Amino acid sequence: MTLDALDASARKVGLAVRGAFHPSSEDDAPESAQTLVMLGPDEPRFWGIFSTSSEYLDGRPHPLDRWSKRATASLAVPLGGTAVFPYDGPPYAPFLNWAQRSSACWSSPVGLLVHDTAGLFISFRAALALPQRLDLPAPAISPCPTCEDRPCESACPVGALAPGKDYDVPTCVARMQSIDGAACREGCLVRRACPVSKSFGRLPEQSAFHMRAFLGE
Repeated sequence: MTLDALDASARKVGLAVRGAFHPSSEDDAPESAQTLVMLGPDEPRFWGIFSTSSEYLDGRPHPLDRWSKRATASLAVPLGGTAVFPYDGPPYAPFLNWAQRSSACWSSPVGLLVHDTAGLFISFRAALALPQRLDLPAPAISPCPTCEDRPCESACPVGALAPGKDYDVPTCVARMQSIDGAACREGCLVRRACPVSKSFGRLPEQSAFHMRAFLGE
C-alpha cells in the first residue's frame, strides 16, 4: 500500500488524503500507528456522494458524522487500521496538532488552519492510524507567505475572525442570525476569501450545510 493508492481508494468513497505523518510517542496517536493519515472531503465530488447517502436522507441527527464513520471503516478495515474521529470524546483526539504535524497545514493569519491545496476550506472527517509505515511525500509549502493581498484578514464584516485576536464566536453567530448575515450563512466569508480556497471546488450547498449545523439548525 502506498499513500497514493490509499488516496485513490479514499476518493472512491468521497474522501481524500489531506496529509500524513509518522507519529511519535508525543503525538497521542493509537499505539499501533506507524502512519497517521488525515482524511477530508474529496471536493467537489464529496457533496454529491454525501447528499444522496442514506445518512443524509434518513432524517436522523448527525448525518455527516455517521456517513464519515461508514466511509472511513471501508478504508480502515482492509488495512488493519484504526479510524479516529474529531468528534468522538471527550477526550478528543488532537486533530489540530495532527494536521500541523502532517506538513500540509499551518496556522493562517486569522488563526484558522490553512492547507496547501484546500486553503481555508480544509476540514477533516477522520484520521487513519495504520500499522504500516508508508512513504511520505516531501513537505508542502504554506501558501500564506506568498499571498500578497491577504484577503482573509479583512473579509469578516464584523471582525470576528481577524489577525491578532481569538475567534469571537458570539459576534460571528449574531451576524449570521441577523438580516445582514445572509451571505455568511452561505459560507464563511473569511474561508471563501482565501485564494487557495477559491480554486478548491467546494460547492456552495456544502458550505451552507455546515453553517446550518454550526447554528444548530
